[in-house]
Amino acid sequence: MTVSRREAFALGAGVVTAMALGGAGPAWAKNDSDELIKAFTGGKAPVKGKVKLDLPDIAENGNTVPLAFTVESPMTDASHVTDVLVVADGNPRGGIATFHFSPRSGVAEAATRIRLAETQNVIAIAKMNDGSFYTDTRQVKVTIGGCGG
Repeated sequence: MTVSRREAFALGAGVVTAMALGGAGPAWAKNDSDELIKAFTGGKAPVKGKVKLDLPDIAENGNTVPLAFTVESPMTDASHVTDVLVVADGNPRGGIATFHFSPRSGVAEAATRIRLAETQNVIAIAKMNDGSFYTDTRQVKVTIGGCGG
């Protein structure tokens, strides 16, 4: 079966029209926060505790949401925090930041500003030098999203 140039053009125009009318749209990827957490913990389940997230309950503007965290640790050679992963489960890309610590850090804490697309959970997971993991989760209600589409 042969297709003429006119038939091929008509078929192409039909496909473009169908896409424009919503027959097909962009494929949005699922948020990757679960995969990031699994890779960070090696599949271990983090325990609630030792990590304290400080975030507002309501963020009027998702473009600039203050975030701070502290992790209870003596920060000695025998017992210290090595890394803290922060993810947002509603952003197009879940990873926000990874912070690295050593006993010379003195304390395991940080403060910054983040962007949130919508109302969602922000999760912090601390990795200890003994291979254990601790976590805290806070929900932030966002009235104006900050991540665009």
